[in-house]
Amino acid sequence: VQLQASGGGLVQPGGSLRLSCAAYGFDFSNYGMGWLRQAPGKRREWVSGINSGGIVVSYADSVKGRFTISRDNAKNTLYLQMDNLKPEDTAVYLCEKSSTSAWYGATDSRGQGTLVTVSS
Repeated sequence: VQLQASGGGLVQPGGSLRLSCAAYGFDFSNYGMGWLRQAPGKRREWVSGINSGGIVVSYADSVKGRFTISRDNAKNTLYLQMDNLKPEDTAVYLCEKSSTSAWYGATDSRGQGTLVTVSS
């Protein structure tokens, strides 16, 4: 299993970024996926999850209404559209694979992250 996140960068407050996570080595369409983030000096925080079919999604309260998770099973890719970014969204963002088709529950793989910096 390999998960490769990309799309991070420097953005001004109020701006947008779209993160991608390319998945390799497993049947992507059969598993729930999610995004986590870790800010400097802070605990890792769950951000969002999506089930295998892309129908059921969930968000942390801190990002609800600003972030949108999606997936393209034909391209084995997970996405996170981030709008109205705030300085407190600055973190390394990581994607992870669920051990089932659901977005919740145990996870068994996590990729290296991509850094998002929100600053003026």
